[in-house]
Amino acid sequence: QVHLVESGGGSVQAGGSLRLSCIASGGTFRKLAMGWFRQVPGKEREFVALVPWIGGEKTYGDSVTGRFTISRDNAKSTQFLQMNDLKPEDTAVYTCAASRVPGIVRLAQNYDYWGQGTQVTVSS
Repeated sequence: QVHLVESGGGSVQAGGSLRLSCIASGGTFRKLAMGWFRQVPGKEREFVALVPWIGGEKTYGDSVTGRFTISRDNAKSTQFLQMNDLKPEDTAVYTCAASRVPGIVRLAQNYDYWGQGTQVTVSS
């Protein structure tokens, strides 16, 4: 069982930056694809970004490409999401997820473990 804990959420003005972290415990981190999803009440969960553990490149959702950067530190079992040039439409609960599936994993249904989520609020 893998346990995921996010941190780094908060409130920021449009154009600002935040860095989310997600630390994993209880599994072999280097063999997990790590992703971020976000959700606004009343809307479907949206894929944000992923970094595979093998096979494939970092992948981003269309709405965050060029502004967000995902990374991972296998030695610390931690992944990060650097969010720059934030917009009010980025406001959501951001959740860290881990998948044992190799390659590109965009679908939430293919993720095995989920964190509790952290709120990001961007004001105009």
